[in-house]
Parts: sequence; C-alpha cells; structure tokens
Amino acid sequence: MNRLFSFLAIAIASFSLSACGQNSNEMKTLVAYFSATGTTEAVAKDLAEVTGATLYEIKPEVKYTDADLDWRDKTSRSSVEMQDPGSRPAFVKDLKDADSYDVIFIGFPVWWYTAPTIINSFIEEYGFDGKTVIFFATSGGSSLDKANADFKAAYPEIKWIAGKTLNNAAKEDIKSWADGLL
Repeated sequence: MNRLFSFLAIAIASFSLSACGQNSNEMKTLVAYFSATGTTEAVAKDLAEVTGATLYEIKPEVKYTDADLDWRDKTSRSSVEMQDPGSRPAFVKDLKDADSYDVIFIGFPVWWYTAPTIINSFIEEYGFDGKTVIFFATSGGSSLDKANADFKAAYPEIKWIAGKTLNNAAKEDIKSWADGLL
C-alpha cells in the first residue's frame, strides 16, 4: 500500500511540474477596455474569448452620462477632457498583477481622432514598459492612425503593434486579426 501511495505521489508531482513548465512558455494576455456606451465592450468580450485572454474593464470613477458624451457641446466632460492634453480622468485601479501580462490589448471608442484620455491614465498607472501593447477601437468613421502615432511617441518604452478599428466585426474576423498578430 505504501509503495502504491508513493508511486501516485511521484506521478502527481511529475505531472504538476510538467504542467507548470508548459504554462511558463505561453504568453499571458490581457484585454483591457474602456466603453462609454457598450459598443467597445462587446468587441472586447469577443477578443478576450477568441484569444483566451483575461478581460478587464477600465471603469471611470465617475461614469460618463449622455450629456458628458455630447461631442457637439464644447463644455461637455468628454469635450473638455479631449481639449486638455494633460487630462487624466480618474479610474478604478483594481487590476491585479498588471506586470504579469506579456501582451495587452487596449480597446476604446475613438474620440476626436484618438484615444480618450482615460487610456493615458490607465497606461501611466500600470506602465507596461517592455510589454507588447495593441490598440483596438470602435468608431463612427475615424481610423486608429492618430492614436497609434500619439501613443507610440508618448510612451516609447512600450512595444507598440499598430491596432485596428473593429466596428461590427464578426468573432471570426476578430480571431483572424488577433491570430495574425501573435
């Protein structure tokens, strides 16, 4: 009986060690997103599912209202934030083990041809130096060109891969795009 118990213990320990070795070679991926209306959230959920990534919502400390998002009103919260390059809206800082991720997808709605300034808040809080960061966005018609250029210049210590707008993208298209990047 003791021999059987010893054999099982050794077998379990060997299996556990080999499983740990396999996981250490895989890249750990995060899909972080800010979504004011739910559009970007839907894409983020699909991206996290097809990549097997951890999903994380970048939540503003004060939720945006419809009035805050009125881009035609120069005094709306979003308009004021986007006109101030130093604006860093507060967000709930509850991301665990940020340093453990190798690849970070960051999603957002395009505002004024670039990322909302809450994305700067997120990047500056968690750093991501030396990590691979890829944007994805939803937009009424703007591309990610300005956001990709703005953030590459502002945070040169991050390994940037140019992102993509994923408006109404099917899950298969999101998977194909993500698979081509990693």
